[in-house]
Amino acid sequence: MDHVRDVSRLPKAHLHLHFTGSMRPSTMLELADKYGVHLPDALTSGEPPKLRATDERGWFRFQRLYDIARSCLRSPEDIQRLVREAAEEDVRDGSGWLEIQVDPTSYAPMLGGLIPALEIILDAVNSAARETGLGMRVLVAANRMKHPLEARTLARLAVRYADHGIVGFGLSNDERRGMARDFDRAFAIARTGGLLAAPHGGELSGPSSVRDCLDDLHAARIGHGVRAAEDPRLLRQLADRRVTCEVCPASNVALGVYEKPSDVPLRTLFEAGVPMALGADDPLLFGSRLAAQYEFARRHHGFTDGELAELARQSVRGSAAPLDVRTKLLAGIDDWLADESASRAALA
Repeated sequence: MDHVRDVSRLPKAHLHLHFTGSMRPSTMLELADKYGVHLPDALTSGEPPKLRATDERGWFRFQRLYDIARSCLRSPEDIQRLVREAAEEDVRDGSGWLEIQVDPTSYAPMLGGLIPALEIILDAVNSAARETGLGMRVLVAANRMKHPLEARTLARLAVRYADHGIVGFGLSNDERRGMARDFDRAFAIARTGGLLAAPHGGELSGPSSVRDCLDDLHAARIGHGVRAAEDPRLLRQLADRRVTCEVCPASNVALGVYEKPSDVPLRTLFEAGVPMALGADDPLLFGSRLAAQYEFARRHHGFTDGELAELARQSVRGSAAPLDVRTKLLAGIDDWLADESASRAALA
């Protein structure tokens, strides 16, 4: 008998989860009703919206839906609720460490300014960590669509609050716009301040986007990175440098980066030795959370339980979690693999 273990019981780290995108659909509906926010059918149908972001019109529609959802978050209490519920969902999925990604400038208008917004977010994260037992930190992300000077301001602010729960600095939004090198000074500020560099790359653009993140921003992790699979030399570089790719397979399909689940190059990256951390990206819009990404690897790419355990180890190793948390999670992964009582089914 081959046992199929429950991936929700597999300890893991979650390194690619966007702030508003982590919201429960039911919470969005409740807050929209509270504040009189009109939600389009794409956000109320009960099904993930049909998106295709490989062209600019599709990406604009995705961003528009995200902005509408964000407009439902208007008070510190809303932020606290979102973060607590995101933590609860992660715990349910077996996560022992979460690095949630946020651009605080997006929330500043509703929360009294940039610094108050960041402090409210950090307070919510620290409270949720205490309440749920989940190790939880913040990755501050600049927006590619905005001026690089704003990214430098964010980097300085992130460094200033590093002792309050910020562990990394990222760069999000449409990677087809702007050059990575335009943000090199912001990333230099963040790295000098001890923050991990984790820009997005290799999702909407090809391997050159990943290479730019490595060469210009000295990335320790790459948000997505799947398009690196198109360049064997780049794969070797990622593997040799042990740069973790935060791969979000369900969102890759939902956004049209790949036509079908079997097209996502999980096997190519894994067999090339590129470390991966599976992530949910924006569950609010894509309809699946962390454990579902591991089920995706199992169902569509034939990952065995041993290989899924290795993916979980890679997520832990790629995280900013302290040594004691890493040690505990890695031991838990070994226990999951050794414990056949973790099986939920048996296949003849």
